[in-house]
Amino acid sequence: MERSSGILLHIATLPSEYGIGQLGKSAYKFVDFLHACRQKHWQVLPLVPTGYGDSPYQSCSSVAGNEYFIDLDLLAYEGLLTADEIAECKTSVSSRINYEWLFFTRFNVLKKAYERFDKTDSDFLAFVQKGEYADYALFRALKEHHGHVAWNKWKEEYKFRNEKALNAFKAERESDLLFWQWAQYEFDKQWKALREYANSNGVKIIGDLPIYVAYDSVECWMHPEMVKLDVDLNPIVVAGCPPDAFCETGQLWGNPIYDWEGMKANGFAWWKNRLKKCFELFDTVRIDHFRGFDRYYEIPFGQDTTVNGKWSEGPSSPMFAEIERELGNMEVIAEDLGDLDDSARSMFSKVGYPGMKVLQFAFDSGETNEYLPHNYKNDNSIVYTGTHDNDTLLGNISKLGERRECFVFAVKRELEEMGLELKAEDDNSLCDAIIELSFASKAKLAVIPLQDWLKIGGEGRINIPSSLSTENWSYRIPSNFASTELANKIRLLTEKYDR
Repeated sequence: MERSSGILLHIATLPSEYGIGQLGKSAYKFVDFLHACRQKHWQVLPLVPTGYGDSPYQSCSSVAGNEYFIDLDLLAYEGLLTADEIAECKTSVSSRINYEWLFFTRFNVLKKAYERFDKTDSDFLAFVQKGEYADYALFRALKEHHGHVAWNKWKEEYKFRNEKALNAFKAERESDLLFWQWAQYEFDKQWKALREYANSNGVKIIGDLPIYVAYDSVECWMHPEMVKLDVDLNPIVVAGCPPDAFCETGQLWGNPIYDWEGMKANGFAWWKNRLKKCFELFDTVRIDHFRGFDRYYEIPFGQDTTVNGKWSEGPSSPMFAEIERELGNMEVIAEDLGDLDDSARSMFSKVGYPGMKVLQFAFDSGETNEYLPHNYKNDNSIVYTGTHDNDTLLGNISKLGERRECFVFAVKRELEEMGLELKAEDDNSLCDAIIELSFASKAKLAVIPLQDWLKIGGEGRINIPSSLSTENWSYRIPSNFASTELANKIRLLTEKYDR
């Protein structure tokens, strides 16, 4: 990866008339904006269907595309939807995402498009024959059949995957299964066209890979042996983070824990397949909570907090050595945030993937803070002003309160270390200064969330970890995001710092 910069923007937040960002004109407009800004990377968040809490980190599939992202205008252009049908899907461009409304309306419209689609199309038949989404289609059809409850609440013959019962269901619901295959075909076609357009404009796509799968997922249902479940297929332990200064009860994510010994015994085949798929979709992959490969925190299932959890050993760097023997060198960003022990630091050193530096964490603990740009020992890191789990930069600054004076002093000191100065002490100037610090740093890549470039306040925050706020994952970027003024500002900073 060369010295460069990029912008973080979740597909769902793109402006759209249809209630959520899609893979159509707004996405292409954003690529054009990136090209005008001389940005070389677009970092997205997981493209998978959303699950519990409307989160893509609790998806029913680790590889399927989010059907909500399928662009309806493109389906209409193909003659699969009428103007009246897509008009029923329109909502205010500026409103927050209403996932409940999408759930009860969008699939009905997609099914109308599917009914008109030529199911003898050779490309579609080849896609189905490949079988990549056969299990996913069966899982989604069975969820519909059971009223969308989790798979552990299904009839026993389906919960425990009785072959005779499943074959009978497939025969009875062939059209339903084919619909879910078709939806993935359309997503795949639209995504690949968008990525090709981005690449042709000098923009690479950075994908996002959650470390864990959700319990209510096709992976846990089809392969319960890969996670720690009891004989009734209930989780024995679940994932999370221990109590710390940010949360005295810890973060309880609830995802089941992998059976790492079993995965090691079969050469980490599932992980090889998962990463191979990721690199078919993206140019670079950020792997979330990478430290969990070295040691992971597991909590007994049924607990309300993580207080009674414990640390256990993971597969660490040998797993990635094994994967790269088959897949070759991978362009990975390893999320290494939080407190790291010597073992975790050793793993990061051995795998060699660049880690993350988040500037929102940089100005609160003195000159030795490892997130301060002057402390970056080399260029093997990716610097961010914030991530999807942080408040926006402006939102964070506006809430400093009595800590503001110390924060401003720390920013000024760091600017001086980098040969820069703070032009003014208002919130917007502080945002600009911190963004410039990221560009001036020796980090290999600087990634700025679009909300920070736009000076969006706390309303633009994407997610509050371990919360079920209705505001999570619902923010949408304003439709006038791609101003010439902003494009010129980003381009000039990019050229100034040779990114």
